Amino acid sequence: MSFLLKLTSMDVTNEVVGKLGEEEVRLFYENEQIGRLNLTNRRFELKTGYHEKSGRIFKHVTVTASPDEKYVDCDDERGWC
Repeated sequence: MSFLLKLTSMDVTNEVVGKLGEEEVRLFYENEQIGRLNLTNRRFELKTGYHEKSGRIFKHVTVTASPDEKYVDCDDERGWC
């Protein structure tokens, strides 16, 4: 059985920790700094691989997806599906 790779976004908002600085909140996910929230202009500045939408923080991840079930039992040797 083969799998497909698919790029998707995972909501990590509830796992992000903020550390308050003078004019920013530094944002961490799994002990790695992923960006900051600038308190002056209230904008997120996130590391590549993360994005913000409607106040939520998402991480871009690659996941495996099962192929369409109509192709699961193909006989590759005989060429039929």
